Amino acid sequence: MKKRIAGWLAFIIMLSLIVQTAFPVSAIEAAEEYKVVELEASRSLFSLTEVRTVEVEADFGEDVDVTQLQWTFGGKSISEWKKWTSGTNYNGAPFISVKEEPHFVDGTTTIKATLEFGLLFNTSNLSNRTIRTQYQQFIGDYELGLINPASKMKAATTVKLNVYDEFLFYDQLKPEIDQIFAQAKAEPANDRYLEYQSLGKTVEGRDLHFVILAKSKKAVDKYLNETLPTALENPKSLIKKLDSGTKGDYQVPVWLNNIHPDEVEGIDTSIELLRKFALEDEVTFKTGKGDKERTEELKVEEVLDDVIFLYMFTNNPDGRAANTRANANGFDLNRDNHYQTQVETQQVTQEIAKWTPLSFIDMHGYVNGFLIEPTTPPHNPNYEYDLLYNTMINQAHAMGQAGIGNSSLTSYFIPAEEWSDGWDDMTPAYTPMYAMLHGSLGHTVEVPTLSQDSFHAMVGVGLGATKFVIDNKDELYKNQLEIFARGVNGEDNRAVDEYYTNAAGDSIGRIRGEHDNFFPDYYVIPTDEKEQKNKLEAYKMVDYLLRNGVKVEQTTKNMKVNGTMYPKGTFVVPMKQAKRGLANAMLYKGENVSDWAAMYDPIVVNFPELRGFNVQEIRIPGAFADNTTKVASVTTPTGNVVGNPPEQVLANSNNDTIKLVNHLLKNNAVVEKATETKAGITKGDFIVSTKDLQLYGKNYYFEAKPVGTSNQLKTEQLRQPNVAATGSAQLNFTLEELGFNLVNPEAADVIVSYGGAINANTLSGKAYVGIGVTAMNAVKNSGLLPGFDFNRTANGHEGLFKAVVNDHVLTSGYEKDELLYSTTGAWITSLPDDAEVLAYFSDSDDFYVAGWWPRHERAKGQTLAFTKNLEDATITLFANDLAFRDHTQYSYRLIANSIYASVGTEVIKKGKGKGKVKDKEVKTQNNKVEKSFFERGRDRE
Repeated sequence: MKKRIAGWLAFIIMLSLIVQTAFPVSAIEAAEEYKVVELEASRSLFSLTEVRTVEVEADFGEDVDVTQLQWTFGGKSISEWKKWTSGTNYNGAPFISVKEEPHFVDGTTTIKATLEFGLLFNTSNLSNRTIRTQYQQFIGDYELGLINPASKMKAATTVKLNVYDEFLFYDQLKPEIDQIFAQAKAEPANDRYLEYQSLGKTVEGRDLHFVILAKSKKAVDKYLNETLPTALENPKSLIKKLDSGTKGDYQVPVWLNNIHPDEVEGIDTSIELLRKFALEDEVTFKTGKGDKERTEELKVEEVLDDVIFLYMFTNNPDGRAANTRANANGFDLNRDNHYQTQVETQQVTQEIAKWTPLSFIDMHGYVNGFLIEPTTPPHNPNYEYDLLYNTMINQAHAMGQAGIGNSSLTSYFIPAEEWSDGWDDMTPAYTPMYAMLHGSLGHTVEVPTLSQDSFHAMVGVGLGATKFVIDNKDELYKNQLEIFARGVNGEDNRAVDEYYTNAAGDSIGRIRGEHDNFFPDYYVIPTDEKEQKNKLEAYKMVDYLLRNGVKVEQTTKNMKVNGTMYPKGTFVVPMKQAKRGLANAMLYKGENVSDWAAMYDPIVVNFPELRGFNVQEIRIPGAFADNTTKVASVTTPTGNVVGNPPEQVLANSNNDTIKLVNHLLKNNAVVEKATETKAGITKGDFIVSTKDLQLYGKNYYFEAKPVGTSNQLKTEQLRQPNVAATGSAQLNFTLEELGFNLVNPEAADVIVSYGGAINANTLSGKAYVGIGVTAMNAVKNSGLLPGFDFNRTANGHEGLFKAVVNDHVLTSGYEKDELLYSTTGAWITSLPDDAEVLAYFSDSDDFYVAGWWPRHERAKGQTLAFTKNLEDATITLFANDLAFRDHTQYSYRLIANSIYASVGTEVIKKGKGKGKVKDKEVKTQNNKVEKSFFERGRDRE
């Protein structure tokens, strides 16, 4: 984190130096003081995205030679304010020009003139990524001056330069919100309910600002405590009221959102819409163009009879502060709403689940055109798409018409109507798609430019969406209730099938296989040792489901279901519930959509396989009826030390054990790793002192057992590894989360890389672990491994596949048959001499399970990973992705095993710390052999 901040500051300093070079300090004011008089200006706000003129007046109180007057802006001559040309170069024509030279007003000493503030970047659209990283440094207050050198007088005023008028930096958001609250409170007749909340803190400690605007607190309480619980538990009762016309007084939530903060209009739009609905009595806007243009009027008190506004100004405050798309950990949060690895997405998605909004608008930019969803196929089969599609199309048109009516944009388009593929909603990674799993009308809206005009269009989008909801509230809410009713009743309605098509356009429906119902009756998440390979991840999954509004239960007695005995306390997810689509999207295996020519983003979610825990489908109605109790919360388990022998064995079975091992090593505890399976100890397990485990293991989950007697058990004593991570900020995050000590490559024992550079000259004495296409290509081009080659379809092709894992120290803790994951679309075609194969793609016809990987059959039976010892280095290559967006956590121990193998010193020992211990010296990575673990344990005793 510190490195990232330091890097960003260095970049800012570099840019400031560039700007200083482009705009040197003017000689006009460098050495003299001037008497200041007022400069009257017809405007005080200028824009980087609109050409604006300003008329100015000044009175120096004496006769002046107007030809000698000089203009300054920000203390520099206006001639020095050059336009951007390319990169970080500002050497074009001046962007401020004199349109009307200074002249006297007849019969007075008043001087008038006209200036034009042009486009600093030669365009009204600053969405270009090079420009996007630079324009914010120019935002701020400046002195506009007119100098009379002869009298040493200056007429001056303060003006502001902004990207567009309403833009706010992150630090300005809360003061602006507070000002709106204060203005609302100051109006006696304004009794609207406004509530500010911080949903939590970001990685860097900034607040996630959230505002509720409603008719009254009573309306909010009624929705959260009465209407929504009834909707989720007994939706048919509310549908009956709607059908009978006795619907009563109810409000539905409209959520306004931004998650990519460098797509700036969305944040400022929410502030503007909050201001309008909090302070104004009537809000008018135009919709349509030309003959179809009309003016709409929203009476705010009537609007609040129908809706509750929820303003999530940005999910990524750190990105707003740094002007980046990613958060401070380097994650695009709009790819994390399903995985929820980042603190920001965990907090925001929990709030979405709490509110279950009817309409969800996520404001983005910048594509070629004014884009408003719904999307192209393929669609995630866990949506009740027939109850969403038509109303989403209609709402999209309402938003688009209001967007063009409120701006100079002339058109918009809806991908579902105009494209065949490439803008799908198959993944629930995006915030609106995640919201759709809660029955929301989830729209991504993309304005085409970073500009004043796009801001106006986005405000129109919010107004159009609001008008559509209040005009169609009963119909829209009934559809959402029908979604919930299908879940509660366990209904797999075939009306959805026409929306689920293959690439040829044929309706294939939900893929049900041999089952009548796409959804199982239950998911069981075991916690007993026999049925669960990773108890920690099982508990984490239950916590995830609860946080996301999914009901989870526990068995109240031992139960045998479908031939399996489930002990009391087993977790059960009943799928007859309103949020069953969300639960299924995260727990089911996924879909194979490899026939499509284009997909927007990886689609495999499958928490059980990618996080590495067991879950079981039960398709027996009522199998657990009346034998469960509701789970309100869970506490993740920690490990238990068994007995008090000198040593314990830690199973290499989960990521928390890796974190614990690194914690022990950092505290100078002795850790050994078994390099063979013998006498109840599995190769790859860790051996530690019981005392150290009791001291340092309190906050970790581990599976420990006393060391049994053994003859000549081979182990490696580990030391704390120094690890360099290259090519991916998210890889850095993963390794830091696992507790590894990150250093620069020169100081590293191990280089773990996603990157495209490998320096053979600095590899001596190190291990290199390359992951994915870019790293493999770097190794191939380096010539370090003659005979090595690989092939691929395309980087970005992804999927879950069956793999065969060989028995090796680097694959410790994995079974022979595993399901692994890739996003690189690659496989290894030939190996260097004496390479050891770690894993390969299964050669079964059904080896590919789920995802989007056209021509994946080419990988069938091919090598997936290998390791090769060189004279003084080791290279290990994986063709697949081991640390994708912090979700492929089941693969992390492959990385950890590869790291530990480079810092171990082999020893052979007998017995259980009794008698003489014989050490066998083996030179490994220049480490000296020390006393065996058992002997040191006896010394401490």
